[in-house]
Amino acid sequence: MSEDNKRRRLVSVKEACRYGRFGHTKCYDYINAGKIAAYKRGRQTMIDLDSIDAFHASLPPIPPKV
Repeated sequence: MSEDNKRRRLVSVKEACRYGRFGHTKCYDYINAGKIAAYKRGRQTMIDLDSIDAFHASLPPIPPKV
């Protein structure tokens, strides 16, 4: 399946915050920084859960203290 035909897993901002474990304000910070993908459906903002997964996967690990 090509990237254009891939089905998006879209949820409301409230559901995305619960899924991503961040607050409403931080969610919009991530959207404005281009770290997670958001779409408009009428007046409602919808967040792509795959973009949250990709964002979490891109976070750097904390090195162990020796």
